[in-house]
Amino acid sequence: MWQYEKQELFFCLTLCFALVVLLVFGCEQQKDIAPPMARVIPKADTLHGDVRIDNYHWLRERTNPEVIEYLEAENEYTQAMTKHTRKMQEYLFKELKGRIKETDMSVPEKIGQFYYYTRMEVEKDYPVYCRKRGNLGAEEEVLLDQNLLARGHDYYEIGAFKVSPDHRLLAYSVDTTGAEIYTVSVKDLQTGELLEDKIERAYDDLEWANDNETIFYSTLDEALRPYKLYRHTLGTDQSEDVLLYHERDEMFYLELSKTRSKAYIFIDLESKTTSEIRHLSADRPGEGLQVIHSRQQGMEYDVGHGGEKFYILTNDRAQNFKVMETHVSQPSKDNWQEVIPHREHVKIDRIDLFENHLVLYEREGGLKKIRVMNLRSRQIHEVELPEPVYTCWPERNPEFYTHVLRFNYSSLVTPRSVFDYDMNAKTRELKKQYEVLGGYDPSLYRSERMLAQAPDGTMVPISLVYKKGMVKDGTSPLYLDGYGSYGLSSEPKFSANRLSLINRGFTYAIAHIRGGGEMGRHWYEDGKLLNKMNTFTDFIACAEHLIAENYTSAERLVVNGESAGGLLMGAVANMRSNLFKIVIAEVPFVDVINTMLDPNIPLTVTEYEEWGNPNEREYYHYMKSYSPYDNVEAKDYPNMLITAGLNDPRVQYWEPAKWTAKLRALKTDDNILLLKTNMGAGHFGQTGRYDYLRDVAFGYAFIFDVLGIKVQKG
Repeated sequence: MWQYEKQELFFCLTLCFALVVLLVFGCEQQKDIAPPMARVIPKADTLHGDVRIDNYHWLRERTNPEVIEYLEAENEYTQAMTKHTRKMQEYLFKELKGRIKETDMSVPEKIGQFYYYTRMEVEKDYPVYCRKRGNLGAEEEVLLDQNLLARGHDYYEIGAFKVSPDHRLLAYSVDTTGAEIYTVSVKDLQTGELLEDKIERAYDDLEWANDNETIFYSTLDEALRPYKLYRHTLGTDQSEDVLLYHERDEMFYLELSKTRSKAYIFIDLESKTTSEIRHLSADRPGEGLQVIHSRQQGMEYDVGHGGEKFYILTNDRAQNFKVMETHVSQPSKDNWQEVIPHREHVKIDRIDLFENHLVLYEREGGLKKIRVMNLRSRQIHEVELPEPVYTCWPERNPEFYTHVLRFNYSSLVTPRSVFDYDMNAKTRELKKQYEVLGGYDPSLYRSERMLAQAPDGTMVPISLVYKKGMVKDGTSPLYLDGYGSYGLSSEPKFSANRLSLINRGFTYAIAHIRGGGEMGRHWYEDGKLLNKMNTFTDFIACAEHLIAENYTSAERLVVNGESAGGLLMGAVANMRSNLFKIVIAEVPFVDVINTMLDPNIPLTVTEYEEWGNPNEREYYHYMKSYSPYDNVEAKDYPNMLITAGLNDPRVQYWEPAKWTAKLRALKTDDNILLLKTNMGAGHFGQTGRYDYLRDVAFGYAFIFDVLGIKVQKG
């Protein structure tokens, strides 16, 4: 480790000297712009007999002016290095913007006597929340115009948006920094005035009791973990709110939900591997909480309500989950009866309950399926979907007494489509397909699925799409996406923005690597904790397979990952730096050891069950073997664009900042390395739709510039 410190000092001095030379001679050529260099302040610690040196630990000092100066210097360097692409960025922004229907509206959602919907207006960043009473021909009532509320804010995110059961009041939460700390306000929809009620430091979920004057909400601890449940009565101060539950176990977080039947409020207490659900009557908000089944290590369950029964989705002795039922008066596990058995090759992701139907969202062979059970006859049928490679997901479906299920459908070539499905007649009706302006013709594109063999013999799915006529001779550029964590699946859905790549000869591909949930629960288990290395070797195998099949070459391969996908990018860049031409790492989780050793950082303790606890020797050494920041070496690296958010509570800004600093000091190539920090946003970047498109245009321009791809016509 000490030799790396000496190398970093040497490179730092060398580059500082180069900067002085540049200043003296006033060189303005892009290739002669010197990057900013973070100061080296060695910090040593010893754990499990291993001495670790962190030269950039000081970048964690958020209030240190030198830290802000460094981040701003990196931003200025990024702007200087991409100055020559500004016309390209503007061209791409207009191209991206030209595909969206700027004045548009969502499919109205009927709740009681009202139809609720959002609409977008031309040249405006945010939605307008509206409703109509009785029918869609009625006069529009504007509930909230986020464009007006967001004035004066660089960031403005609406979290919870809940109308009271009598439709008279609106409770909504707002985050204006990106730190995911929300303030709740209540609006009288009859007068248009805000009530005096104000709830601070809340999480983004809340629920109404059926009395229209009681609100349940959760608050955050110092690590930004939702951990306390309160009951608020309208007209009273927050200091008078009643604490109903305090989750003291730092590995658990608290979430709120209300059953579709409107009968119960559920309090979901969850770690990464264990869950416990408590409930109370929405009609009797003053009563205490009742537990359904006390937490049992390794057992997860979720609950829906219909009639006199609770329906439970659980992995109890069922890795891919099964469905149980019990009478609401006897919710304990001893009374559960099996409804849908466990199946080895089919995972149940979710269930939805309606008056006469149970809807199952399943995953088989990597693809989502929807099955419907008639609760009276117990007969089950599958919803037919039109393409061999696709994804689907439910809408909110707020009405309980209905036989119509609304869901979304998309594929790599089919834009998002909203269907209403009659669960009795087994027919579907297309309510809306989101329009792609500019003459998009799906018949001009082809999607397919293939398998790559991982080093241990596992076959890893790859979804890909390209424009018909693409010649597989290894010369085409390819953009490969990956994630592979938390059991989350990377879905093969449509993106209009992606056409700016595909129409210029790119193949777009998704590596469905282990750590995700595409192939069932075992797929997740095989890519977490002490199996995490499978995530990275799977991705490398996918990249190698695409090259071997002549879809691209290492000189034309672009890879991208966000958050935990950024960890993937950092790991594979260290492991196989010569395999990729460009690495895009968005808000990357790359300082694994240091983050997981600090319990004060949001998410750290709750994620011990995902990554492991480095205070334990076995996990420490395993995590150190792949942690991107700890494995940076003095060698050539690909061209890299790294992003961060100063207010990001999920991946702290210093992780990408420290990683960039260490890469600058050690890498031995002349490839481009850029860090772009959003100084006024969090993990998910800009909230405005046009700001978001500018970020996309910036990233695409970087890729096209490095690959030498012409963008402007003529």
